[in-house]
This record gives sequence, C-alpha cells and structure tokens, in this order.
Amino acid sequence: MEKVAFIGLGRMGGPMAANLVKEGYDVAGFDLIPDARESAAKDGIKIAASARHAVDGADVTITMLPTGKHVIALLTGLVPAIKKGSLLIECSTIDVDSARSVHALASEAGLISVDAPVSGGTKGAAEGALTFMCGANEGALALAEPVLAKMGQKIIPCGGWGGRTGGQDLQ
Repeated sequence: MEKVAFIGLGRMGGPMAANLVKEGYDVAGFDLIPDARESAAKDGIKIAASARHAVDGADVTITMLPTGKHVIALLTGLVPAIKKGSLLIECSTIDVDSARSVHALASEAGLISVDAPVSGGTKGAAEGALTFMCGANEGALALAEPVLAKMGQKIIPCGGWGGRTGGQDLQ
C-alpha cells in the first residue's frame, strides 16, 4: 500500500483524500483549519501534527490549497523534507508562474512532479468524479495516473508544468 501525504483537507481536498482512503491508500493529512482536520479524521485520514509530519515517509504528496502563494509558501519549506524520488501531485488551481515555480522546486529536490488542477467542484470531489488537467512529462504522468484515477474520472494530459512554452514540454 502506498503512503500518501495530503496537504489541504478543505472542501475539495478532504473528499479527495477520503476517496484515497476508501481505495485502500494509507493517507496522512494536514490542514491549518481545525474543522477541516476533524472532518478528515472522521473519513479515516490520519491527521498529522504538521505538513512536515504528513510527508514523513510518503510515496506520494498531494497538495490542494487556495492560491499559488499558499502553494509556494508551503512547498518552499516542505520540499526538502519530502522523500527524494517520490511523487508530488499539485492539484490546486493556480497561476502558470506558480505552477512552474513549484515544478522547479520539486525538480531541484529530486522529486517527480505533476501539475494536476481539477474541475468538477465539491460534488465531483465527493463522488470521485473530478477531471484532472495534467502538466507533466509522460513518465511522471504515468506514475500519477493510478492515484488520480481514485479521485477522478478523467485525466487529460496538457503538456509540461503550467502548459507548454515555445512548443516544448517543461521537464
């Protein structure tokens, strides 16, 4: 069983993490909001004392946060604590520059990364019916697909992180 760290257990992330638990994943999660943590715990997510504790030993780290500045702030400090060679799936709907910055952070730390913003809203998150629009190279996307498929119904490749630049995928 893969160990998943899920950071951001709000209205979207909480149900997404719960779907992974239902599918047999070992999920440790964290959110700054106490109500989000309490709700996630009721769905079987192991609540970590911090984001750093959540990623300890994780094979996959998933983030679902409100804005690019939140994602950058979190991952700037957290990426060094994530297991080298593991998968980082960033599901927040953020701006292109932030997505590219996150990928650069992950790449420099030896992580495999996928930019996977979602469509489908809270209902889709609860029902496991999200659509993921993924920016990644083919190898990273292939690693992420089994996890994404437990939270959604469609996985759409969209080129490199944050989209294409000059016709070339960002690696």
